[in-house]
Order: sequence, then structure tokens, then C-alpha cells
Amino acid sequence: MDYISAIVPPLVMAVLFTFLIVTIVKNQGGANKAKEDAAVDAAFAAAEAARAARAATPEEH
Repeated sequence: MDYISAIVPPLVMAVLFTFLIVTIVKNQGGANKAKEDAAVDAAFAAAEAARAARAATPEEH
């Protein structure tokens, strides 16, 4: 029975790793890609607007 307890943790990790890889591959491209791209574009636009607002206001010393 020691061999069963020795093989279970690596087997569980292999199954979970396979599930993780399959999930990552399934989520690449398609509608999810468009949503991710839109979120990144919105974050870049917000950062650029904040930088422009800081540059437009005079700094107080």
C-alpha cells in the first residue's frame, strides 16, 4: 500500500497541471481575447490620461 500513497501526490499534481494547461489554451483567442484587449486598452488610456493631467497642472514647491 505504500506505493499507492507514494504515487497519489504526483498523479494529482499531473492531473491539475493538465487541467490548468487545457484551461489556458481554451481561453486564448476568440471573444475572451477581445475582452482582454479592451481591458488593457482601457487601462493604458486611463494611465495616459492621468499622466497628461499631471503634466498639465503646475507643480507646487
